[in-house]
Amino acid sequence: MTNEHSLVPLNTDLVAELWSKTYNREGKPDWSHIFPYYHQEIVFQDSIQKVVGKEDFIAMCERLTKRCRSLHMDLFNIMQKDNVISMEWVMTMSFKKSPDTPLYGVTRLTLNEEGLILKQRDYYDLWGDIFNNIPHFNKFYRKNMKKYFG
Repeated sequence: MTNEHSLVPLNTDLVAELWSKTYNREGKPDWSHIFPYYHQEIVFQDSIQKVVGKEDFIAMCERLTKRCRSLHMDLFNIMQKDNVISMEWVMTMSFKKSPDTPLYGVTRLTLNEEGLILKQRDYYDLWGDIFNNIPHFNKFYRKNMKKYFG
């Protein structure tokens, strides 16, 4: 594993390069080259879970790898302000018994003083993106969301 002290500092170009290698179009994702950029006390949060600690974060990534036949991500609009790097993405997951499911989201990476990722927050509409792929139900879901929330 790479020594954290010899890492090239994260910036928008490096994030684009590393995340593009992680999520490929052929098969399962491989996070091994980005794990060294995560702090031991990483706090990861998304729409479903909050994970604290690098060991638990790695275990979460491994569970996702086991569940998916393939997973890839297209990145857009990677930006940095001070110690925060944000990126928009479309992540397409392929599971064993369901069609490819695209999720649209944004990730915010917060770096500590050493340049390691201390916080990662992923924002996405899990159910809306999944329900969009279910014929007939997708219209019902959107209609009710608009009625109650919009």
